Amino acid sequence: MASIITLADEARYAFDNLLEGVLGGPSTLRLGVTGLSRAGKTVFITALVHNLIHGGRLPLFDAYASGRLAGAKLQPQPDDAVPRFDYESHVRNLVDARIWPRSTRRISELRVTLEYESASTWKRTFGPGRLDLDIVDYPGEWLLDLALLNKSYGEWSAEAVAMSREPHRQELAAEWHHRLQGVDPDAPADELKAQELAGTFTSYLRAARADEYALSMLPPGRFLMPGDLEGSPALTFSPLDLSPDREPVQDSLAAMMARRYESYRTHVVKPFFRNHFARLDRQIVLVDMLAALNAGPAALRDLEQALADVLACFRPGRASWLTSILSRRIDKILFAATKADHVHRSDHDNLGALLARLTDKAAKRAEFAGAEVRVMPMAAVRATREVTVTRGGRKLPAIAGVPLEGEEVAGEVYDGASEIALFPGDLPKDPESIFEAARQFQSKPRDLAEEAHDDTLALRYLRFRPPRVERSETGLKLSLPHIRLDQALQFLVGDRLQ
Repeated sequence: MASIITLADEARYAFDNLLEGVLGGPSTLRLGVTGLSRAGKTVFITALVHNLIHGGRLPLFDAYASGRLAGAKLQPQPDDAVPRFDYESHVRNLVDARIWPRSTRRISELRVTLEYESASTWKRTFGPGRLDLDIVDYPGEWLLDLALLNKSYGEWSAEAVAMSREPHRQELAAEWHHRLQGVDPDAPADELKAQELAGTFTSYLRAARADEYALSMLPPGRFLMPGDLEGSPALTFSPLDLSPDREPVQDSLAAMMARRYESYRTHVVKPFFRNHFARLDRQIVLVDMLAALNAGPAALRDLEQALADVLACFRPGRASWLTSILSRRIDKILFAATKADHVHRSDHDNLGALLARLTDKAAKRAEFAGAEVRVMPMAAVRATREVTVTRGGRKLPAIAGVPLEGEEVAGEVYDGASEIALFPGDLPKDPESIFEAARQFQSKPRDLAEEAHDDTLALRYLRFRPPRVERSETGLKLSLPHIRLDQALQFLVGDRLQ
């Protein structure tokens, strides 16, 4: 990302950081929460805040377990122009209605103030400590857009068209390909033609994101989450079948597309980087490994590339008082394989190993720059419990929960009310075996690749409803159950509560 950051940008970041330090004090930590579609960002933030405020089960969060965390409460957020994360509504959905909150569709923010007693005797003489934890939630698709800042329109077009012709994408992009065939890039600019191409291109991106395919490489991200920009020229463009270095003819369709692509980069992508992403101190990236495994080797390979692009956008570095003022850097990055409750705990290490393999190269680059990187399987809200089932005289480790309405196994469709016990299968102990299958899939003709998908990597995991939250003897609802949320908190925040 160094090439997109000018000296003027760095000077502005330094000024903003200095001003924030003067106004907000050194006790502020900005935590970025991201992940690709349906990875569980909203659920993670809601569960984290709910457990902090209601005194959840957090035995491995040191400040809480040692009794030094005096309390946590919501405060007005510092950025008045950023929508507030709707914590209260999401809690009602999870606890009362037992439905999962809607996916993140825009940036939002929430401040939680943690009051604590320092572990240091010397620091305790100055009174209780206070940390303002600013949680910034944003769609992972927006993060993928940052890579566009290093690509010209011609480079992006050639890359997007080539990707759409890969075997697992070709059918999804058929309508857009049909429209492209009749387009002359040198023809005069035509607004109706631009709308037609942008519409079919967006339909292809939406189809690729569906659960059946679960593809991750889908920039531009705002095409899928347009918000207030829907219908604007900044979102009315499309790749064209061009060579990367071709200069558009003046006033042509290609020139119109290139100009709108530049507007998208200038007015949509770069402000997000400057105003939000460049100000983060810590980052958690949530990854739905099980959805990729469900969808097969193409989705897994796509996810690997998407995570590499995501990591390339980070500004990692070792934290110090000077760097926090002059140039904010992300000094801790946590990659969490979400929905760990959908497999038995005996498979958690295998799930973590898969994610570690997926992020290995990029994580090493971040560590080289001075950041601390960790990978863990996690469930911010635990929707299942562990049981043992007997099959063919064998006792198998299984999970029990209430599948979402419409989930299906072996022709049986569930009603969203009945609990079942399920043996989810075993993840391979060697993650390389799955990636080898993905490489073989890529090298095979389309029909053989689809057969390999059915026979090799067709692992199937159900989606479950949120659990019933237990009540205390007085009837008070307790905190949301989780898996390793306390470990995530300790890694991301624990050192700031010493």
